[in-house]
Amino acid sequence: VYSQKQDAFRIVGYYCGSTIPVDSFETEKLTHLIFSFCHLQGDQFAVYSSADSATIKRMVALKSRNPSMKVILSIGGWGGCEKCSDVFSSEKARKNFAGSVKAVTDYFHTDGIDLDWEYPVVAGFPGHKRSLDDKNNFTELLKEIRKANGEKFEISFAAGGFTSYIDSAIDWKEIVRYADYINIMSYDLVHGFSKISGHHTPLYSTKQQTESTDHAVNLLLQKGVPAEKLVIGSAFYGRVFKVDEQCKVGLYQPCVFQNTFQYKNAVQELSALNGFERFYDDTAQAPYALNKTKHLIATFDDEKSVVNKTRYAMNRHLGGIMFWQLCDDKIKDGLLNLIYQTSRSDK
Repeated sequence: VYSQKQDAFRIVGYYCGSTIPVDSFETEKLTHLIFSFCHLQGDQFAVYSSADSATIKRMVALKSRNPSMKVILSIGGWGGCEKCSDVFSSEKARKNFAGSVKAVTDYFHTDGIDLDWEYPVVAGFPGHKRSLDDKNNFTELLKEIRKANGEKFEISFAAGGFTSYIDSAIDWKEIVRYADYINIMSYDLVHGFSKISGHHTPLYSTKQQTESTDHAVNLLLQKGVPAEKLVIGSAFYGRVFKVDEQCKVGLYQPCVFQNTFQYKNAVQELSALNGFERFYDDTAQAPYALNKTKHLIATFDDEKSVVNKTRYAMNRHLGGIMFWQLCDDKIKDGLLNLIYQTSRSDK
């Protein structure tokens, strides 16, 4: 049993957080809404709390507004896959897990699973076990999920957008037989452990920074992943780094991570009143902002970069665009709306 072929341009939104009810957002502009996160409990796919259950039911109810939207349950996330390497190393556990995915899906009437294991094989969350066997076990896991849940069930996974993950973590030729699409996390390319400032979610590489959305896409195409299965990532949040006092405030300088901020607060966070000046890197197709007094650099996606990413995905006949995450957007007329409008006007 193989994955489906789907020609429609996907707009995939992760939802993580209970502060704003999911039905406040313009979910009719999504093709896929992903609940983040379910958990691994022993070898079972588990929803931990009644609050999470209520949220999932609320998501499924949104199909009255958008009948074609798929509601997907995600497992893992940063720090959420501590036992994945151990559990999925066993054939019996993989079978049990796949069966439990079917049970949970049938109960909630959801449409698929998104595996967010960060990461098989390569280093992810500090202290989490990883093994070279993860690569094959991941393929076997998807095979079991497909077998237990049938052809109409959607299977996706969140893939690291950086070179070492793409080169080492996944058996791409095999995986595409079972996965409907791949959510490339083409953000956090400069992250909490980075020691040099740069763009965290650039569209293109620069002379000083190889990692980018386009770089990840090209590598995956070279590895035989069909273009229509690649969904590129957009960040609805920014990252702020403090540049070393002795250095010029800017890109590609020694730095330490400071904090994140949500797109909906970006105007205020990055205002001149707050000491910031905004810039756009035409090579990377990515915005950034500098606070020279406090020695800060902010890296993020904005209106222009999100429109450019959407056009890029369409021009290259990719499977779509996804973002982390809905609660970081404005409730109306935010980045989701821009992605939606661009995807429709550029057809």
